[in-house]
Amino acid sequence: MPGHYAKKQLLSPSKLIAWSHSRRFATGLSLARRFAGQRVVDYGCGDGTFLELLLRGPGAPRAAVGVEITDELVRDCTTRLGHVAGLSFARVEELDRAEHAAAYDGVVCMEVLEHVVDVEEVLDRLVRLLAPGGTLIVSVPVETGLALPVKQTARRIAGWRGIGDYPGTTPYTLRELAAGVFAGGRQHVSRPVHLSPDGTRFHDHKGFNWRALRQRLRRRLRVERTLASPLAWLPPGLASQVWLLARRAERDA
Repeated sequence: MPGHYAKKQLLSPSKLIAWSHSRRFATGLSLARRFAGQRVVDYGCGDGTFLELLLRGPGAPRAAVGVEITDELVRDCTTRLGHVAGLSFARVEELDRAEHAAAYDGVVCMEVLEHVVDVEEVLDRLVRLLAPGGTLIVSVPVETGLALPVKQTARRIAGWRGIGDYPGTTPYTLRELAAGVFAGGRQHVSRPVHLSPDGTRFHDHKGFNWRALRQRLRRRLRVERTLASPLAWLPPGLASQVWLLARRAERDA
């Protein structure tokens, strides 16, 4: 049975939304094949669809853990996918236990960090999970450059059609929109903070700057690759999502 995110994204009635997310998953699966026979964490696994596809496909990891922020999400994933060999689910806080430190060859974090308010804390956690030489794969939306007005228009149209959670982003003033189009590597507009029903603080997409996130990653890991989706040949500034591959240094001899 498809999970709630799969229904909203991969199975969206909007062909554009379904195609974009399908391409994102295809890119993620291709990149994650490097973890064949290894241990991997999907940080912010949503409904577990990505890990299910990864474990059922060629070059599957030996073991995979999907983590989420609420018991409800963990129970839903476990109920639907707990039968998949090598796959388990846990709350985020469980990753802070000693047995998880440097225990994973790969960490995947897709479409999560743009929503995190305390991003430095989360990045530190992701680095702690990585074994020496391990790889972090991050996917985040492009919300700057020429992609921004295109995506805002698409969200508005989707909202009119009643599709998904769109428009899904706090509105921009004209000055903020211009700042986003010409944004560099620094945070360019103030980001609103929202409160979920369970009390969790989060950002929506407004003002997210993937280049600023890349700078934060570079202070912790060696960023080896930056690529785009849904079309890999596009420069990141014209794409819908951007992927960052970063590696932890090998253990000292």
